[in-house]
Amino acid sequence: MKDDVQRFSVDCPSRLLFDQIADKWSMMILAVLKSGPTRFNEIKRRLEGVSQKSLTQTLRRLERNGLILREVIPSAPVAVVYEISPLGVTLLAPFSALYRWTCQNMAEVEAARMAFDARQD
Repeated sequence: MKDDVQRFSVDCPSRLLFDQIADKWSMMILAVLKSGPTRFNEIKRRLEGVSQKSLTQTLRRLERNGLILREVIPSAPVAVVYEISPLGVTLLAPFSALYRWTCQNMAEVEAARMAFDARQD
């Protein structure tokens, strides 16, 4: 694919990958793991509002895509620790930029939302 032409074909593998990494939980999980290896329950505590099912599914997707590493620690009870992989580290800068953009532009976005909603009423 040429760099100067964007193609969004239905069978392009980048579409699936983008869908799997560009959701809110993936970004937040990688941000949590940036500080080091973390157990499942600690990740859950740090991500207010995430269900156990959503967290499990997202962690599995991130692991499958090579963005995080999972280690089972044989203990009683068994513990699972996740850490960001070297490939996952490469996403931190773009995700941080997106987060900064969000914070810097939130007031303008809120104003646009209110204007849009007012036109709908």
